[in-house]
Amino acid sequence: MKAFVFHGPGQSAWEEVPDPAIKEPTDAVVRVDAVTICGTDLHILKGDVPEVQPGTILGHEAVGEIVEIGSDVRTVRPGDRVLVSCISSCGRCSYCREGMYGQCRGGGGWILGHLVDGTQAEYVRVPFADLSVHALPSTVDSRDAVLLADIFPTSYEVGVLNGRVRPGDTVAVVGAGPIGLAAITTARLFAPERIVAVDLDPARLEAAKRLGADAVADAREAPEQLIADLTDGLGADVVMEAVGVPETFELCTRMVRPGGRVANIGVHGKPATLHLEELWIKNVTITTGLVDTHSTPTLLRMAAAGRLPTAQLVTHTFPLDHMAEAYDVFARAADTGALKIVLGGEQHEVAVRGT
Repeated sequence: MKAFVFHGPGQSAWEEVPDPAIKEPTDAVVRVDAVTICGTDLHILKGDVPEVQPGTILGHEAVGEIVEIGSDVRTVRPGDRVLVSCISSCGRCSYCREGMYGQCRGGGGWILGHLVDGTQAEYVRVPFADLSVHALPSTVDSRDAVLLADIFPTSYEVGVLNGRVRPGDTVAVVGAGPIGLAAITTARLFAPERIVAVDLDPARLEAAKRLGADAVADAREAPEQLIADLTDGLGADVVMEAVGVPETFELCTRMVRPGGRVANIGVHGKPATLHLEELWIKNVTITTGLVDTHSTPTLLRMAAAGRLPTAQLVTHTFPLDHMAEAYDVFARAADTGALKIVLGGEQHEVAVRGT
């Protein structure tokens, strides 16, 4: 088969690799119909995630069809159309028993495209298939469903749920990229009084307004003053960080009201200053987190009911074998206007092995 392979910082290629095979009785092999690219994939290509070894197939999000299952798989069978979650779960360790699948200590967690071969390929082996793939209703299109593998559960769990968004809240989302936009759409489910989006890019701020932001602010123009003006000087009840740089995290802590919540979603590669000399007296709660994907079944039901505007985040589509071109467009989002990119490719037939 063909796959997009990481060969070290700045080096990658769409090339021929061996077909995946069942290694454990809990595995499934999925023929990939649609994948997307995550900002984390760009971090890997830059060398920011040293755990990813050269020779690893990238990607941790996909929609496809089950072609083979191990002998212990019970919830799916060949022919089923499924969503491949970005998080794999053993289902047995103490963290999985608490629903904290992202912290799995039984061989799961974020492993696809990280510690094992990922989804940006014609076929992918999915460990712990019973808990790591989700059957898709026929009413959910593949290009919509693939956004439920990572960005929607991440924004919803790490942003909206961790931030405890409630009716009547003022919510600020710093960063109007795909994660921030998904946070805006899922925050609306809790009927906040207003949602304010903060970004540098006018096109992304326009997208935020289309997806439900009540106000937008240029990050260069003192957005904390806008929040203060809207809240009689108190600050936002919930502020979500969806960028992953020190400046935006520190901005979030300046925008939150006493007793408010800062929910960090962004992936940080550098230290940020925590101004405890100002925050200690404010009863501010700061949360961080890796997505657990416990919300994926709920989000799938909402997508099937037309309650999640997933398609509005997809700005570019490519055939699966145009992976390098798609990465280039996604990496130059400021120039290309890319939000989410969906790739789909020709089917590659492989013999179904016995189970």
